[in-house]
Amino acid sequence: MTLITPTHRSVSYPVSPLASLLSLTRDFDRLFETAAQARDTQVAFVPSVELRENVDRVQVILELPGVDRSAVSVTFHDGVLTISGERKAEAPAESEVVRSERSYGRFERQVNVAYPVDSSKIVAGYKDGILTVTLPKGPEARPKTIDVAAN
Repeated sequence: MTLITPTHRSVSYPVSPLASLLSLTRDFDRLFETAAQARDTQVAFVPSVELRENVDRVQVILELPGVDRSAVSVTFHDGVLTISGERKAEAPAESEVVRSERSYGRFERQVNVAYPVDSSKIVAGYKDGILTVTLPKGPEARPKTIDVAAN
């Protein structure tokens, strides 16, 4: 078995750890530039979701910056909360926009709720581009304390 070992270093081979780090930095810059160029094509708007839960309720919070409250629809059916809507693009003058990284369009997010929900008490609120949907758990989903009897 023959082992091949390099006998000399290439001129472009980084010699110091700092040079390796700089090379890595350049590679990351190229990666992000490529991603940014790809984003120049229209990308769908997907709002971020945060889920919170305690003993009594489940809360679903969506970030909807630039979305008018009237453009949002909230439904709950068969344990699935569906939030949909649209963020519309503003029509700029031809000479205004050279590049845009903002996303627009229709969106839909669905959250499966594993607990029985009292659907008559679901509440949705919208303030400063944040939608908060509160789903109260049904009585059968709440923990029940059972007294232990002495024999």
